[in-house]
Amino acid sequence: MINRAALLSHLPTLRVLLLCGPVGLLWSYACLSFAGYLKCVRGFRTGYTRKIFHVLIFLSAVAVQTFWGSVAVFLFGTMVSLVIAYALFCGVGNKFYEALAREQDGPHRTYYIVLPYFATLIGGVADNILFGPLSVVGYLVGGLGDAAGEPVGTRWGKHRYAIPTFGNGPATTRSYEGSLGVLIVSMTALFLAIAISPDIHFNVRSAIILPVIAIACTLIEAVSPHGWDNTPMQIVPTLLAAALLLR
Repeated sequence: MINRAALLSHLPTLRVLLLCGPVGLLWSYACLSFAGYLKCVRGFRTGYTRKIFHVLIFLSAVAVQTFWGSVAVFLFGTMVSLVIAYALFCGVGNKFYEALAREQDGPHRTYYIVLPYFATLIGGVADNILFGPLSVVGYLVGGLGDAAGEPVGTRWGKHRYAIPTFGNGPATTRSYEGSLGVLIVSMTALFLAIAISPDIHFNVRSAIILPVIAIACTLIEAVSPHGWDNTPMQIVPTLLAAALLLR
């Protein structure tokens, strides 16, 4: 028999609906509009605009999770999904689409918007279900650490290495410079996670463990198939933090 109380506890309240529904939709739209402006008006590369949107959405998810909890962050994710669906509907040439679709992914540009979206969705939902409030660790590492690789690689990447690609997508490479960016920013993201998480405290033990987690995340990002890195980059840091930092 379905536990009615348990079911109701996973439904958003009217306050959450009003805050994280329309406000979340407007904020997601504003974030993508900003990325589209940078791409189509200011001439930023897609490697930058795509990750700017990525960072803004992940940081927003951290704030929503911290202040309003899992139900609110799931609702916010739904609003983000609507905005991404709108970008796909607008299609090639539209600023929303062009801010997300890498030119080098052609002729599979749409596929490599949809695939990372589902990878992010899977990682975020699994993280939240498995770890609850601790999922902010994954949001920060996935949102900041993972995001660092592409713009750093776009700007400074000179030494390339191949990564696995599923399906018929183009051969893809990452750079060692980009991976170094992932390592440095992942470390920073982990310190931020400790600062906002009441369950983890900074001490000598955590100071030793954090670099280990950051290195593990960097290696995972380096070998993840193109488009799928948003799943392990959320789950793995939270899993390691739960296993190694919680008492």
